[in-house]
Amino acid sequence: MPLLSVKGLTKRFGGLLAVNRLDLSIEAGEILGLIGPNGAGKTTVFNVINGFYPADEGEIEFEGTSISRLKPDAICKKGIARAFQIVKPFGDMTVLDNTIVGALARTGDLKKAAREALDVLDSVGLWDKKDVLARSLTIADRKRLELARALATKPKLLLLDEVMAGLNPKEVEETVALVRKIRESGVTIFLIEHVMQAVMNLSERIVVLHHGSKIMEGRPQEVANDERVIKAYLGEEYTFARSS
Repeated sequence: MPLLSVKGLTKRFGGLLAVNRLDLSIEAGEILGLIGPNGAGKTTVFNVINGFYPADEGEIEFEGTSISRLKPDAICKKGIARAFQIVKPFGDMTVLDNTIVGALARTGDLKKAAREALDVLDSVGLWDKKDVLARSLTIADRKRLELARALATKPKLLLLDEVMAGLNPKEVEETVALVRKIRESGVTIFLIEHVMQAVMNLSERIVVLHHGSKIMEGRPQEVANDERVIKAYLGEEYTFARSS
């Protein structure tokens, strides 16, 4: 049984068909990449999976149970967490307190939440900044805090929406290593990413969306060499750079 199963997922906004009968599945322990041009429907897929938008058609199952009609907080308690592309921490709260907010989604015990938050901050490399106000963090550290808040909810599946956007090459390399570390801890990863070197190196499989429809699914090498994907998204310059 897949950890997550999406069958026939369709989402419309008025006359716009944002996601068109999407099928995909994620096995426990896997890293699955989701790529495609801007406007392809990638973030809409995440928004439907974690309950921000209701699906117009289709079914979403997590660990064999339907979550299609659950609210975001209930889905979080089931074990699905998300890190957003545009990070919005509570700026006037410390890094620790921001992470405690995430931990409180799973426990009502403040002391336990604080202990768990400290463990998470240590794992993402923010222990030494636990007492710093979130508004004082660099972009890279805000991204780490976003990961920490999500991990504090103790997810089984973590949705990562462009967590490497805006980072320099060294920071991207560090984030790739951190994502691998998170997976090694037992968390399954589903990521949207435009940093192609990162998504190709991290993912075991990649799903490609174009105009809301899946045009390709396969191993990174297969996706990188697929003519439909090159034409719709990667471009000939990616093929040249990869082969040179």
